[in-house]
Amino acid sequence: MHALFTRFLTRLFSLFLMLTGPTLVTAGAAGGSATGGPTAGAFTFEGIDGKPLALADFAGKVLLVVNTASLCGFTRQYEGLQKLHERYADKGFAVIGVPSNDFGGQEPKAESDIKSFCETTFGVTFPLAAKTVVVGPKAHGFYAWAVAQLGAKAAPRWNFHKYLVGRDGRLVASFGTSVEPDAADLVKAIEAALAAGA
Repeated sequence: MHALFTRFLTRLFSLFLMLTGPTLVTAGAAGGSATGGPTAGAFTFEGIDGKPLALADFAGKVLLVVNTASLCGFTRQYEGLQKLHERYADKGFAVIGVPSNDFGGQEPKAESDIKSFCETTFGVTFPLAAKTVVVGPKAHGFYAWAVAQLGAKAAPRWNFHKYLVGRDGRLVASFGTSVEPDAADLVKAIEAALAAGA
């Protein structure tokens, strides 16, 4: 019954996204500051293996930070994210997956199960954080910073929200759940960020 209700909610949300269109917020479009203050390198997640996952370790790279979930109608995006990661890794790009149970309780699994699921089902090799709160007053510092930089419209509203971080550690843009990993706008933004300062 729970699985049926979860599928219903996911389909309902998918319909909502189709009707409202994808969310894209670029730095400067929301009144947030894209300059000054901390950069993404100031933040560290707990890794899915329990070790620190410091964004400072990715200095000089373009990052796509994505809050994920295993039981979501959009979980198939893991496959596209892995393809992006492989396609641009040698150019200085990485996907960072951030499992979260914030939306619809769609990430109830333990970290070891999440890791195994991602690796065996989708061949994920990009770094994964431990389960993380991404919205509300207890949101991880990276997510609080991203919303402060880009504005409330750039906050995740569901699983698989995407933040693009430039080589300088500053936010470039925010892409909503319905923006697929192979969407032209996202790919174009990644390629432009890779070209900047390369």
